[in-house]
Amino acid sequence: MTEKQFSDPLHGVTLKMMLTELVDHYGWAELGKKIDIKCFTHDPSIGSSLKFLRRTPWARDKVDELYLRWKTTTP
Repeated sequence: MTEKQFSDPLHGVTLKMMLTELVDHYGWAELGKKIDIKCFTHDPSIGSSLKFLRRTPWARDKVDELYLRWKTTTP
């Protein structure tokens, strides 16, 4: 493994895994409040959200940030 892999807290975590865990923890309504994007607030689904997040770097960054904040504060 390279040094970058050791220092990357998201190494090995897929977007689908992140999104599924966030939805399980917060639910769609709360997730839509935390990250105000249409794919979370209007008829949300994992599939449509993944499609949007894969095409939209700024939205993906917000999901990554929320996931990291949640994981570092959750025992």
